[in-house]
Amino acid sequence: MTDETVKTPVYSWYALALLMIIYVLNFLDRTIIYILFPLIKKEMAFSDTQLALLGTTSFVIFYTVLGIPFGRIADRGSRTRIIAIGVIVWSVFSGLTAFANDFWTLFACRVMVGVGEATLGPAAISLLADYFAPNRRATVTSIYSMGIAIGAGLAALLGGSLSQFGWRTAFMLVGFPGVIFGVMVYFLREPPRTVNIAATDTNYSPDDWKKLLTNRAFILLCLGYALFGLATNALSIWGATFFARVHLLDLPTFGFWAGVMTLAAGIPATLFAGAIADWFKEKGWGRMTFGVLMCLISIPVWLVLIFSDNFYLIIPASFVLLFTGLGWVGAAAADVTEIAGINLRGLGIAIFFFCVNIAAYLIGSNLIGVINDRLGATENPAMMRYGLLVCPAACLISAVLLWRGSRLIR
Repeated sequence: MTDETVKTPVYSWYALALLMIIYVLNFLDRTIIYILFPLIKKEMAFSDTQLALLGTTSFVIFYTVLGIPFGRIADRGSRTRIIAIGVIVWSVFSGLTAFANDFWTLFACRVMVGVGEATLGPAAISLLADYFAPNRRATVTSIYSMGIAIGAGLAALLGGSLSQFGWRTAFMLVGFPGVIFGVMVYFLREPPRTVNIAATDTNYSPDDWKKLLTNRAFILLCLGYALFGLATNALSIWGATFFARVHLLDLPTFGFWAGVMTLAAGIPATLFAGAIADWFKEKGWGRMTFGVLMCLISIPVWLVLIFSDNFYLIIPASFVLLFTGLGWVGAAAADVTEIAGINLRGLGIAIFFFCVNIAAYLIGSNLIGVINDRLGATENPAMMRYGLLVCPAACLISAVLLWRGSRLIR
């Protein structure tokens, strides 16, 4: 029977739903700190550079470094158990963030959140690739990727509303309950590893991981989406601070609108964009061409968001950026699994996430924080606009790289 005629078991949909919920928790615990930046800055008297170090650098240090070995473990061992351990670790330390009283204690808690969350990406996508037929891969990974939008949206809604009770309460309430889902995924069935003969090379030797690092299409894909991810994540990382300073919005108001728009734009983006990307591939254009389109749309919209003071323009601009910024994830993951092949699938996803997170959480976040401090954005909030110009510039370079990569894949 062909992949198109094989009926997907109900248990596969249960696994997808559970993994998506865990991805929601992943992004909720990861991003709620961003909307709480103004409160943490006020209590701790941190600079913007320190906020960037707390919110991103601490998280990304081990998240990126451990992602690759965890990816190899996902290729060889139990993927459900490694995810379960990770969920429990990041949930506990997210909750413990509430009890930190200085920069380095906060930093250590965020490091451990990154350690736990490093287990999820490679193992979850590898599991989904075995639960579902190859022709549904981008669609399924897009459904899974709805966790980004839902998690980020809930982080804004909960962070904004809970900010009235203090940032410590927010961390306690969103962190510790995640342990329950860690236990649930521990008992999830491990599916047999499948082979898509048409899309993979099954004759890899132990040293053939080097093929990924010399594959030009894979390199261009990683670099292109890394830069797009830099721009995408800057909106979530610095959005609350930008609107609080430049437009004088209070956190509950910003959290409500940011949460509603993230859910309204992000869910359809992650849900339907993968299917659209699959359609692009069926037409012979390739999924990466879809990524190019998302980048090009983002450039003028970023300029509107940064420099406009008209909320009738800012709100739709934010909506479009949230849609384009989340719509590429499923397409990118599907391309990575096909380029890497069955034996290197987990490693390929780990390298991909490594590149995206280094660019977004280590380079982009800190670069904007340093520019803000150099321009005196705390005292002169309007100067923060110029730090965010990093984002449309990254989108432009990303479009060029992805276009070149799409030509190679085709």
